[in-house]
Amino acid sequence: MAKNNLIGLHCFGKELGKIGFDEHRNASFFQYNPEFLKEDAYTDMFPLIFKRIAQTQVFEQYNNDTFRGLPPMIADSLPDAFGNIIFKAWLESGSKDLKQISVLEQLAYVGTRGMGALEYLPCKDLSGSATINIDEITEIVKQVLEQKSNMGATALDHASLLNIFKIGTSAGGARPKILVSENKKTKEIIPGDIVYSADYDHYLVKLGMEDDKKYSPELIEYIYYLTAAATGIDMMPSKLIDERHFATFRFDRQDGHKKHVLTATGMAGWDFMDPKVSSYENLFDLAVYLKLPHKDIEQLFRRMVFNLVFANHDDHLKNHSFIYNDANNKWALAPAYDLTFSLNPLLTYKRTSRALSVNGKRVDVGLADVLKIADSYTIKNPKGIIDQMQQAMVVWEAHAKDMAVPEMVVEGMKKQFAEIK
Repeated sequence: MAKNNLIGLHCFGKELGKIGFDEHRNASFFQYNPEFLKEDAYTDMFPLIFKRIAQTQVFEQYNNDTFRGLPPMIADSLPDAFGNIIFKAWLESGSKDLKQISVLEQLAYVGTRGMGALEYLPCKDLSGSATINIDEITEIVKQVLEQKSNMGATALDHASLLNIFKIGTSAGGARPKILVSENKKTKEIIPGDIVYSADYDHYLVKLGMEDDKKYSPELIEYIYYLTAAATGIDMMPSKLIDERHFATFRFDRQDGHKKHVLTATGMAGWDFMDPKVSSYENLFDLAVYLKLPHKDIEQLFRRMVFNLVFANHDDHLKNHSFIYNDANNKWALAPAYDLTFSLNPLLTYKRTSRALSVNGKRVDVGLADVLKIADSYTIKNPKGIIDQMQQAMVVWEAHAKDMAVPEMVVEGMKKQFAEIK
């Protein structure tokens, strides 16, 4: 790999290896740091795709919009967009197009601030004649961090959240969201990609930007959180801020430590846009392959049934993650997230298709299909779990009414809810 086309991959204070990218071949490269291999540490942090060998590994099969030519576990670190004033000004000043920024430059921009525990640092031997502008990106990051470090607020409220949103975020997604850290003692808030200290509570906040009160996706997601938690689904504690912003604790920041997290897409290299690999069976098989405890298999089943009953059709492979325990070198199912109504309740749908299939079906999934999954993965009392989810509709509706969700929204959603029979 050419020295001027590399970036270092770091985690837990160690350099794991180097990543390279050949734009002419649209191919990426990875080579483990020999010293890291000698330590024989964290041997299962990349259980698929990366081989634990000293030789350079080449990846030419991931050249699409999801992976951008990178190994999937690295592509997991790319944000959907760069959202800050300085970066946008830099693009505009040089007449640069975001699409022309190389993936290595984007990783350098993510640096140590990304979701999860993987970090991307310029290689020490990067030459001054680099064909990629890592050095320039690094300077941009310094300016971004300086601006963010000077930004603080005294409370976790609407005005403060909007200020942080304006200066940018490392979180991606279709809806506006930001990362925020709140000092446990002083309650001061700062941008959430600066520190991971145990002195702070770390949140991912989905911003409620609509002035139209007919339908608030953030309020609906909060009601889904309350309902799911009541049915035994493992989720991080969440709350509403100023009755409009949905805030959830981050599971990749715990007790002052970064946690290594991979989505199912990043772990296995399954493109979440590809229906051929988008199935719950693949998720269950991956969980079994990772030797997850059976309680995690049952938890995954609960989530599947919840998504079926409550019409969350956007339960794709990037909306299911696994979290690594660096102390015992084992994986577990990460807490559930993005559980919400995925359609517009003010519209009428004749037929809707799911992101993840169940027993080969994306529509009209029935009891026999769900029970086949339960039998294949030894789920105890599956009918009891199904009944619990069906009965939770009453819990959901009570919360919706308590929080003054308009009747037309409630009725529109109920039309899409499913009875598994």
